[in-house]
Amino acid sequence: MDQTNPTAAGPIIELRDIEVRFRARNSGLFKPKYVHAVQGLSLAVNPGETIGIVGESGCGKSTTANVMCGLQVPTAGQVFFRGQEVSKRSAADRRRIGRVVSVIFQDPSTALNARMSVHDQLIDPLEMHKVGTKAEREDRVEELISRVGLPTSALEAMPGQLSGGQRQRVAIARALTLSPDVIIADEPTSALDVSVRAQILNLLMDLKNDLGLSMVFISHDIQTVRYISDRLVVMNGGKVVEEGPADDLLSNPRDEYTRTLLGAAPSLLHPASVELE
Repeated sequence: MDQTNPTAAGPIIELRDIEVRFRARNSGLFKPKYVHAVQGLSLAVNPGETIGIVGESGCGKSTTANVMCGLQVPTAGQVFFRGQEVSKRSAADRRRIGRVVSVIFQDPSTALNARMSVHDQLIDPLEMHKVGTKAEREDRVEELISRVGLPTSALEAMPGQLSGGQRQRVAIARALTLSPDVIIADEPTSALDVSVRAQILNLLMDLKNDLGLSMVFISHDIQTVRYISDRLVVMNGGKVVEEGPADDLLSNPRDEYTRTLLGAAPSLLHPASVELE
């Protein structure tokens, strides 16, 4: 994968003029009212690139992520996967895209099955997609648990026996099982203790660099997103208000809303205080 020119192969995922609207709770039968969660959004995820999407709760960032991974069908606009339109995905499209786009959710407690051991949760996607032989699947499970920094003994544990940070590591390992090209991380550190957040960010950065992953990192904390992102997208009211290379945007924000986010969220992970592993 050519990371020196990430646009050479074209975008992996591309959104064109996406709109998502939901019927409001106070909507009448004859006079329906709608909430516009996303309006006129266009965005491309290129190979080897990390995009940070940032904004307050309700700004549309998680809805955008759901459109990318197929959990939300857009009201209008087009979704492309490797140049092919998949706005209304067939079952075959979902299976194909599901192998190369994985999601890491905010709360690992709900993302993992409380009744399945770590081993079973990691091997399940491999068995579902009939990847490799039984021995190769077992080797892959051990490789994954080691890659996210957990001992092989953790494979026999149930999620409830692990700490929050350990559960999130398992969730990351599960997201990696099918060797995806893109990871969508939706607030992956917000449910964790402050002391654990930097460790998870370090892990995600290492995985990005070692595996050549593309990543969409979603957070309300612009200071956290700056660590892992090549490009930042700032959303407000369902719209993109500012977009650009992370360093440029943060050193010279043009939009007042971006400046407000920077001023209102002093980072618990300030660059001077965190040493990336």
